[in-house]
Amino acid sequence: MFLVALSFAYFAKALSGSYMKSTITQLERRFDIPSYLIGVIDGSFEMGNLLVIAFVSYFGARLHRPKIIAIGCVLMAVGTFIIALPHFLIGRYKFETSIRSSVNSTNNLSPCPARLLSPVALASGDVLPEVQSAGCEGESNLSMWIYVFLGNVLRGIGETPVQPLGISYIDDFAREENAAFYIGCVQTIAVIGPVFGYLLGSLCAKIYVDIGFVSMESITITPGDARWVGAWWLGYLIAGVITLLSAIPFWFLPRSLPIPAEQSLAQCSPEQASFIKDSPHLEHKYQADEPASFLEMAKDFIPTLKTLLGNPVYFIYLCVTIIQLNSLIGMVTYKPKYIEQHYGQSASKANFLMGTINIPAVALGIFFGGLLMKRLKLDIMGAAKFAIGTSLIGYFLSLFFFAMSCENAKVAGITIPYNRVNGVSGCNSQCVCSESDWDPVCGENGITYVSPCLAGCQASTGSGKNTVFFNCSCVATAGLSSGNLTASAGHCTQRQDCDRVFSYFLALSVITSFIISLGGTPGYMVLIRCIKPQLKSLALGFHTLTTRTLAGIPAPIYFGAIIDTTCLKWGLKKCGGKGACWLYNTTAYRHLSTTSNSHTPNSPLANTKELSKDTRNKIVDLHQPGKTVSAIGKQLGVKKSTVGAIIRKWKTYKTTDNLPQSGAPRKISPCGVKMITRTVSKNPRTTRRDLVNDLQRAGTKVTKATISNTLRRQRLKSCSARRVPLLKPVHVQARLRFAREY
Repeated sequence: MFLVALSFAYFAKALSGSYMKSTITQLERRFDIPSYLIGVIDGSFEMGNLLVIAFVSYFGARLHRPKIIAIGCVLMAVGTFIIALPHFLIGRYKFETSIRSSVNSTNNLSPCPARLLSPVALASGDVLPEVQSAGCEGESNLSMWIYVFLGNVLRGIGETPVQPLGISYIDDFAREENAAFYIGCVQTIAVIGPVFGYLLGSLCAKIYVDIGFVSMESITITPGDARWVGAWWLGYLIAGVITLLSAIPFWFLPRSLPIPAEQSLAQCSPEQASFIKDSPHLEHKYQADEPASFLEMAKDFIPTLKTLLGNPVYFIYLCVTIIQLNSLIGMVTYKPKYIEQHYGQSASKANFLMGTINIPAVALGIFFGGLLMKRLKLDIMGAAKFAIGTSLIGYFLSLFFFAMSCENAKVAGITIPYNRVNGVSGCNSQCVCSESDWDPVCGENGITYVSPCLAGCQASTGSGKNTVFFNCSCVATAGLSSGNLTASAGHCTQRQDCDRVFSYFLALSVITSFIISLGGTPGYMVLIRCIKPQLKSLALGFHTLTTRTLAGIPAPIYFGAIIDTTCLKWGLKKCGGKGACWLYNTTAYRHLSTTSNSHTPNSPLANTKELSKDTRNKIVDLHQPGKTVSAIGKQLGVKKSTVGAIIRKWKTYKTTDNLPQSGAPRKISPCGVKMITRTVSKNPRTTRRDLVNDLQRAGTKVTKATISNTLRRQRLKSCSARRVPLLKPVHVQARLRFAREY
C-alpha cells in the first residue's frame, strides 16, 4: 500500500514540476520577463526545498514518516494553486502589433504611419504620438511573477519529505533483494509523471490564454507565433487537484511495518560493511528509534552530519552528482525552448515531443537499470562501474549535437541587412516606423520583416490571420522588381534541411537519454548502501540539499542569463525597459544547449549594441526636419546617448558608417607575431636581437622596442640577466681565511 501511495505522490510532484518547465516560454511572454528571471522562478522550487530539507530528513526519520509526507503533499497543492493565481488578478493579455487603422476607413489597414499624415506634419517631426504611457498606470505584470515565485517556493517546501522519507521507508521495511526493484518502480512512475506533465503543457499551449473571455476570431496570431501565450494557468489547477488527492492515502498508513524475524536478525554483508565506516556489525534494517526529546536530537545533529561527510564514498558521489546535474538541469529546463527557437516548432509541439519521446526513454532507462541490477545481482562496486560507464557513453554521444544545426531565420535588419535583400538602402525611409514593435510578416521573397511598416508596405487587405500586405517596397524576389510585392502575416517557416536535421536530433536525444538513465538506479543504490542504515534519511536529504543548492538553484539562472546574451531582438515594456526576447541567434543557442559553459559571443550574429545601417540612417533622416534626440530615441527604442553619438558623427564626417581605426598599422603582421610567440615559448632565453634578426631575414625591419611591446601584448615580457660579481664578499672572505690558515 505504501509503495502505491508513494508512487502516486511521486507522479503528482513530477507532473507539476514538468508542467512548470513546459510553461517557461508562456510565463516569459505573459509577464514580459527575460530568461534569467524565468531561471529564478524555476530555481525557487529548490530554494523552498533548501529551507527545510536537512531538518525534515533528520527529524522526520524519527517521527511518523507517512503523515509528514501527507502534510508535504498538501503544501505542494496549495503552492500550485498560488502559481495560477496571477491569471485571475491581472487583465487580459495584449500582444504587440504595429498595424494601425487609416484615418478615413476602418476596413483598409495602412501599415505606414507617415503616409497618413500631411507633408507639413511629416516635416515638423510630429509623426507618431507617444502612447507608451497610456497603459502604464494599469500595468501590474511587473510584480505578478512574484506570485509564481512564492507558489513555487511553497511547492519546494511541500516536496521536501517525499523523497528522503519515502525511499528510506521502503529500504527499511523491504527485503534487501527487492529494495532496488521497488525503488526502480517508484522512480519509473516518477518519470511517467513528466510524460503527462508535458502532454498537459502541450494541450494547454494550444489553448489561448484568455479562452472564454475573448472571441477567438479576434485573435490574429497562431500558436507558432512568438507572441502566442497559451492557457498556462489551467494546467496548474489540474496539477494542484492531483497533488491534493495524493496526500489522502498517507494519513491512514502506520509509522512502521512488521519485519520478518530472519530479516530483523540479518547483518551487513562483508562488502557492505567495508563501505560503512567503523560499522562492521550493524543491523541492515532500521527500526524506529525510541522516542527522544527534540533537544537531544538537535544536539546530535552536527556530530551525525560530520560522520556522514566523513564517508569517502558518499562524499565523492556527492561531488560527481553536483557536476553532472549542473549540465543536465540547465539543458532539460530550456530544452523545449531550444526546440522552439532552433527548429522553429511551436510550444505545443515541443512539449508534446518531450512528453512522448524523451521522457519515456528516461523512464525505460531507469526501469531497466533497476531490473539489470537485480538480474545481474550487481554488488556495490558493480553498480558504481555500471553507472560511470553509462554516463561516459551518454556524454560522448551528446557531442554529436554540435553537428545538428539549422541556419538562422532570415529576418531583414537583424540577421541579414536590408541592402542584401534588394540592393537599396532606405526602402522604408518614407515610413516612420518604431523598431520596438514585433509584428512579423513574411515577404514573398522568403524573408521575414519585423513589421509591415519596416517592410515598406503601403496598404493591406483581409483581416485577422488572413491579412495580406501589398506594395511592400523592401520585398523583392528574383527577377521581380515592380508590381504588387506582397507579404503575409506571420514569420516565414521555410528553413532548408531543418526538418531532416530535427529528426536526427530527436533520435539522438532518445538514445542519449536512455543510456544516461540506465545508470540512475544503480548509482542511487550506491548512495544508500555505502552508509549506516540509521543515516539513510539524513544522507538522502543532505544529498538533495547540496545538489539543489549547488545545481538546482544556480543552473537555470546562469543558463537563462547566458541564453539572454544570444537574443537578437528584445521586446519593450509599455513603460519602458527590456521585456521578453522575440528572436535568438540559433547558432550561439545550439552551443549553449550542448555544453554548460559554451557560448559564442564573437559570432557575427551575436547580440551587439551596434545598430544596423538602416537604423543609423533613419536617425539622421528624423533629425534633419528638426526632431529632438529624445523624441528620436523614444520612437525607435534607442538610447538617447546612442542617438546623439550617431548625429555627431554624421555632422562631422557626413556619414554614419563605421570609420577605420586611426593610427599607423602594426609593423609586425599576425603571422610574425605567431612566429615570435612560438619561438619565445620554445626557448625562453631567446634575445630581442635574435628576434629582430629573424624578422629582418623575413623582410620586416623592426626595433628591439617593437619586439618588447609585441611580447608584452602577448603577456610575455623580456628581461635582462642581473649582473653579479664573479666572487661575492662571502667568497672573498672564505678564500682569505683559507690563505691565512694554509
